[in-house]
Amino acid sequence: MKFSLRQLEIFVAVSRTGSVSKAAQALFLSQSAASTALAEFEKQYNVQLFDRVGKSLRINQAGQQLLPHAVELLDRAQEIHNLMEGHAGYGLMKIGATLTIGNYLATLLVAEFLHEHADSRIELQVHNTKTIIEQIANHELDIGLIEGGCHHPDIEVETWIADELVVFCAPDHPLANKKKVTMQQLLAEPWILREKGSGTRETFDRAFHNYHSQLNIRLELEHTEAVKRTIESGLGIGCISRLALKDAFRRGSLVPVNAPALDLGRYFYFLWHKQKYQTTGMREFLALCQSITADVSRSDEVNLTRIIKE
Repeated sequence: MKFSLRQLEIFVAVSRTGSVSKAAQALFLSQSAASTALAEFEKQYNVQLFDRVGKSLRINQAGQQLLPHAVELLDRAQEIHNLMEGHAGYGLMKIGATLTIGNYLATLLVAEFLHEHADSRIELQVHNTKTIIEQIANHELDIGLIEGGCHHPDIEVETWIADELVVFCAPDHPLANKKKVTMQQLLAEPWILREKGSGTRETFDRAFHNYHSQLNIRLELEHTEAVKRTIESGLGIGCISRLALKDAFRRGSLVPVNAPALDLGRYFYFLWHKQKYQTTGMREFLALCQSITADVSRSDEVNLTRIIKE
């Protein structure tokens, strides 16, 4: 074969960063070495893998066809390397999680995985659903854990566990002591919501699809904790995952609002690229996630104290 694994590494790194200099930095190479290797790779097969746009490189159709095969070959090569070196771990795994999952489940799951597989390494990124889907589609992540829908044609979606949003407010809010709240009462209140593009906002918008024009959205925030803190101050009411509110409800700093007219159920999902080679590490991590949630029907019922308890 005329190509080397190093050339494939550089090609994949450039496709992810859009820059030879950033790819070289990630691979601990000089920019000239990375640029020369990429140029030789393209010259060997008389093919152009990137379109040059100003100072950046944009992967073209030929590069897109090569990318999943290059990523798979590198993943398999890493597994062979780990086996020959006698490593008990699974090398580096890149996982992306949406904010609710990332802040309340994924960090503990990653800690548990590393506790069981000490030689492994994980890079955990936390973004909204839209960003995680884009990263999976671009082969920048091995696994995605999301709380919104995904209909990308290149991405495999597997249902994980049920989740539920809940309307909530401060304990001294007028709606706090109501046995049941009507839609008109909800529409009369100012709302503090997650930003568009998040799975939480997608579920909320679906529940209020007939009432969007009547909603009084006072503030949109990118972080769940910011939504909680703002509503604790009495600025309005909100709607996020019951999982994220579990401790606040227990303390009494926030209280649920009973709004039976709303359908706020959803699911958490696993994502990976359809052309992605599933390494042993990926399979082990997915199995761990499934085992942690096997005995519960909803995310807020997960016993977080059992994770990394020993």
